[in-house]
Amino acid sequence: MTGTASLSILFTALCTASLLLGVNEITLTGLLAFDEHTWLTITASRLPRLITLVLSGAGLAICGVIMQQVVRNRFVEPATSGGLEAAKLGILIGLLLMPDQSQFVQMSLAMVFCFAASLIYVQLITRMAPRNAVVVPVVGLMYGGVLGAIADFWAYSHNILQSMQGWMLGDFSKIVQGNYEIVLLILPAVVVCYFFAHRFTLMGMGEDIAKSLGLGWHGTVAVSLLIVSATVSVTVISVGTISFVGLVVPNLVAL
Repeated sequence: MTGTASLSILFTALCTASLLLGVNEITLTGLLAFDEHTWLTITASRLPRLITLVLSGAGLAICGVIMQQVVRNRFVEPATSGGLEAAKLGILIGLLLMPDQSQFVQMSLAMVFCFAASLIYVQLITRMAPRNAVVVPVVGLMYGGVLGAIADFWAYSHNILQSMQGWMLGDFSKIVQGNYEIVLLILPAVVVCYFFAHRFTLMGMGEDIAKSLGLGWHGTVAVSLLIVSATVSVTVISVGTISFVGLVVPNLVAL
């Protein structure tokens, strides 16, 4: 059995287990008998939660791959480059300036802040050109710490620090039908990544080599960061901050 087949079977088993886990017990008898309560639990809670889990995990993992190709360092992902903190800051400012905004407006603000912060980080690392691979994520953690401190100070000044810490905590338990649909926006981002995969590979060879092979460097970097920003902002709005998925998964796959 190939590795892909084994992983597919494992993925299917884990998805099935996720559908069966929860406060309300789901039995095979209830499913086969088309019990109304059982199927309502599946469609209203368990299935939305599973979709959110899969898309969030896949999206953040791809974000990690993209960021690692952009800065050519395998220890970089949105959580170690300030992306998550920037998205949080964007949502917070939006809530304070426009309290009645929709989820789409929140996502747009988070995306703008995350894109700007990621662009600054990439420019900073490019200009520094550190020789030690550990320096790159350390700079990102420091950068993210500064952005996070600004967000915390802003929330503290407006007496919503505890509320912000609550809704930014990664949590899939509150995902139900009607408030998770925005996470489906991750799917087109994943599709775009599939078609741009060869460009991301060239980008990971460095700016000079990529340009010599005909790659539009700055345009590809911009598209890459837009994909990362969109995915991160959707994830933060849907389930809060989920750290290190984009770091662990790409490195496990690379093994």
